[in-house]
Amino acid sequence: MSFRVLTAEISHETNTFNIRPTDLAAFRDRYLLDGPTAIATRGDANTELAGLLDVARLHDWGVTHIGSAAAGPGGRVTDDAFDTLCAPLLTAAAECEWDGILLMLHGAMVTASHDDGEGEILRRLRAVVGPDLPIAVTLDPHANVSPEMCDCAQILVSYTTYPHVDIRATGRRVAELLHRAMTGEIRPATSRAHRPMLEEANGGRTDLGPMIERHALARAAEARPDILAVSINGAFPCADVAFVGPTVLVTYDRGTDGPTPPQVIAEEIADDMWNRRHEALNTYLSVGEAAAIAATWTGGSPLVIADYADNPGSGAYGDSTNLLAALLEAGVTDACFGPMIDAEAAERLQRERVGATVSLSLGGQTDPRFGGGPIHVTGTLRWRGDGAVVGNGPILGGQQRSFGATAVLRVEGIDILVVSIAHQMLDLAQFETFEIAPRACNVIALRSMQHFRAAFAPIAGRIIICDSGALCTVNYGTLDYENVLRPIFPLDT
Repeated sequence: MSFRVLTAEISHETNTFNIRPTDLAAFRDRYLLDGPTAIATRGDANTELAGLLDVARLHDWGVTHIGSAAAGPGGRVTDDAFDTLCAPLLTAAAECEWDGILLMLHGAMVTASHDDGEGEILRRLRAVVGPDLPIAVTLDPHANVSPEMCDCAQILVSYTTYPHVDIRATGRRVAELLHRAMTGEIRPATSRAHRPMLEEANGGRTDLGPMIERHALARAAEARPDILAVSINGAFPCADVAFVGPTVLVTYDRGTDGPTPPQVIAEEIADDMWNRRHEALNTYLSVGEAAAIAATWTGGSPLVIADYADNPGSGAYGDSTNLLAALLEAGVTDACFGPMIDAEAAERLQRERVGATVSLSLGGQTDPRFGGGPIHVTGTLRWRGDGAVVGNGPILGGQQRSFGATAVLRVEGIDILVVSIAHQMLDLAQFETFEIAPRACNVIALRSMQHFRAAFAPIAGRIIICDSGALCTVNYGTLDYENVLRPIFPLDT
């Protein structure tokens, strides 16, 4: 029997402290694709869409993919953008009888009018299709999962890795569960456990630390016939919403009894996150401490410095100057730095000839309170042009990204990647495309949290983490939380 399945991707991770609203242009900057184009460009890569298409071919589904839309993490999504993205999905949902719906969401979208963006998408969808149609959802494990999301969708499953290298595999898992629900083999529902924390102690990191043990427990639980999936979400702390915080989701079969209720499984893993809330793996250096290590690094393989606080992948502005200024002051050479998100400087450099000596103001213009104000630099222009990138690493392999107008300016021995569109560093190709050779550098300074490890850890002699004081600082007390429910860890002791 061939099932008719409606699918769509609407993804955004919203940093509510970011003063720049996320509009439709921001979605176009990353990708805003109709269904056929999305399938052609994202249908054979590390994407949820590729995973669901694998299953659709296996079971001969009739898939109608409305489209794929994602913007880089940033401020609240405008109402116009949100309504525009939802409209085709709601229209298609009303046009015919569907056997199931699969949505690829992030789980931490906040709009101008709705703190729970994903919950609002699902609420609107349920109003069209009724209460019983199977709806399955893929989530990023940095989701802030609301109770309404679990009420409106029977199946919610998050990636199991951070860095996220199992995105396609998650698409397959969720599609297979949806298929079983459509055949009537299972009657899925999802339980949720939540703890009053801004995030799990290590942001959900899965390469080492306590999340390894938790995921082992989750996989063991999934061996039971009644437990379909266990998702552990580290949360996204830069969202000032009432339901922020780590959650454990247990998607189970209502038609099968097990020895332990699904809610108990969820609560036990959530208890472990609470009980081990002080077990942080990272040591956050100041920019001065990081620069001092870089100035004396002779390890043979590159020293990688990750500035977590100015990570564009969490909605930071990516234009802080504190780390770059410290590296220059310490006399660090044979280094690369990126990205510096400064559209004005990138456009200015497009008008210069390669090889020219250029003086200009760089960075620090969005909000100098977070990460430092502009610095004046003089350097040699080494590359300029369009910032299109095709990834070749574990996360971005085969996917297209664009930095917009892009330039490489060498300042006192540091190649600075100056770009117009915000992306965190996930892939060596994000340097190599622009004639920067990270493997040959002594020091690599980049803006990213954890995701960079998938591509950069294999070439690194050492990795250190710094907090430049930018918008995604782990010093949460410097941020103006108003809507989170108090008390909450670590704001309240």
